[in-house]
Amino acid sequence: MSLLRSVARELKDDAVGLATTPVDTYREMRYTAEGVRKGEISPVRPLKTLGITLGALVVVLALLFPIYWILISALSGSGGSIYSVNGLRLLPENPSVQPFVWVLGDLIVPSYRVGLAIPFTDSALVFGTPRLEFLDASDYGVTSPSGFKRFFWNSLTVAIPTVILSMCLVVPGAYALSRRKFIGRRQILFGYVLLTQVGGGLGIALLIGLYTVFVQIGLNDSKLALSVYYAATAVPFNTWLLKTYMDGIPVSYEEAAVVDGAPAWRVVVEVILPLSKAGLATVLIFTFLTGWTEFVVAQTLLGTENYTLPVGLFSLVSEYSVPWARFSAFALTFASPIMLVYLFAQRYIEGGLSFGGMEGSSRRRFSS
Repeated sequence: MSLLRSVARELKDDAVGLATTPVDTYREMRYTAEGVRKGEISPVRPLKTLGITLGALVVVLALLFPIYWILISALSGSGGSIYSVNGLRLLPENPSVQPFVWVLGDLIVPSYRVGLAIPFTDSALVFGTPRLEFLDASDYGVTSPSGFKRFFWNSLTVAIPTVILSMCLVVPGAYALSRRKFIGRRQILFGYVLLTQVGGGLGIALLIGLYTVFVQIGLNDSKLALSVYYAATAVPFNTWLLKTYMDGIPVSYEEAAVVDGAPAWRVVVEVILPLSKAGLATVLIFTFLTGWTEFVVAQTLLGTENYTLPVGLFSLVSEYSVPWARFSAFALTFASPIMLVYLFAQRYIEGGLSFGGMEGSSRRRFSS
C-alpha cells in the first residue's frame, strides 16, 4: 500500500505542477524583468535562456510535425493534405470533425428504470436514471460509425492480462536474480540476454508453428491465450531491466529491515518495491505497450470480432484505396492514451532506464 500511496502522491504533485506552471513561469518572467531593469541581473542571461528555449521549441515542433500532418489530414474531411498535388498545406481548407465522430460513434448512456420492492407489501419504488448524451453521431451525419469501441475493449482485455501475468513473473524473477544466489543463476541470466536480443525475431519466425499449435488446442481466437503469449515474450527483457535496476538498491536497507524484525515478504513489499517504483513503472508501461500495439500475431490468431486496435486500424485499408481522413483520425485516437500515459509516467521511465535504483533515501524502521 505504501507503494500505491507514493505513486498516487507523485501523480497528484505532477498534476498540480502542470496546472501551476503558467503562473510560475509568469512570476519568473516578471522577477527577471524587474532584475534587469534594476541592474541586478545581466541582460545576457535572459537572452541566452530565451535563445536556448526557442531553439528547443523549434526542435520539438520539427519532431511533432508528422503528428500535426496526420491531424490536418483527419480534420480535412477527405485526407486531401496527404495526396494533394498543390503542395503542403499547414491548415485544412474545410475543417471537419466528422472523421473523429465516425471513429468514436455514439457516446450515450441510456436511461434505466430501477425497481426496489417494499418488504411485506405488494408495492415497489421505481427510480429512473437520466439519459446522458455526450455525443450523438447522427447529428454529424455519421450513420455507420467505426468499430473503435469494440477494438478498444478488445485491446484492454488483451493488454491488462498481459500486464498482470508478466508482472507476476517479472517482479519475483527480477528480485531472485538480483538478491539470491542459486544453481543455474548465471545460465538463466545468459538465457534471458539471448531471448532479449532474438526473442522478437524468433517469435515472428515461429509464427506459423505457433498458429498451428493454437489451432490444434482450440485457442486460435482467444484473447487470453494471446495475452499469455505476449506476457511470455515480455518476461525476458523486462526481468533483466528490473533486475538491473534492483541491483542499484543497497543491501543495507534490507539488512536494516531484517534487524528491525521485518519478515521477508515485508522487506520486499515495503523496501524493495517502493525503491523500485521507477523500474516497476517502466516495466509496466513496456508490458502494457506489448499487448496494446502488437499487430502481426494479433492479426494471425484473432478473428474479426476480437480484433485489437492495431488490427482494426489496418482493416480500414482496402485493396485499392485508403480513407486517409478516417485512417488518420483512428490512428490519433488510438495513440492518445499511450501519449497521455507516457506524459504522466515520463519521470519514472527516465529513472527506470537509468539503471540505478538509488538517488538517496532515508532508512525505514519496521516493527515486527
